[in-house]
Amino acid sequence: MIEIERKFLVTSESFKAEAFKETRIIQGFLNTDKARTVRVRLKGTQGFLTVKGPSSQDGLERFEWEKEISKTEAEALLKLCEEGVIDKTRYEVKVGAHVYEIDEFYGDNDGLVVAEVELETKEEDFEKPEWLGAEVTGDIKYYNSQLSKYPFKLWK
Repeated sequence: MIEIERKFLVTSESFKAEAFKETRIIQGFLNTDKARTVRVRLKGTQGFLTVKGPSSQDGLERFEWEKEISKTEAEALLKLCEEGVIDKTRYEVKVGAHVYEIDEFYGDNDGLVVAEVELETKEEDFEKPEWLGAEVTGDIKYYNSQLSKYPFKLWK
């Protein structure tokens, strides 16, 4: 239940031509405390409830527990969420032995595109595609829970 991932900015839209899957995601947060976040997500027609613990010092590791719930349950829970819903499209792109998840944000986070790759270990090597930009692993302003409170449009 420990997630190890690296997060990067994306420098172009060329990843879209490589994507094998594209899913619209709407998500909100029942709790955005740094010690634990509780997320409700509608991913296409599926619902999910996710609990995440605090990140490690380097930002690479984090406890994550996720449970699939019905679309109806997710829609009901989204109504209870804190202000600031995240709206994005997730593209999945296979690069070498890994799958990158690239999120293109809309609404108050329009213009932000972030890629994540999950790893088995912190030291694991992975291919970096040409559209991958600066690494932002561990920078909490790029966490969805923070983007819901302090959206990208306010950074400028």
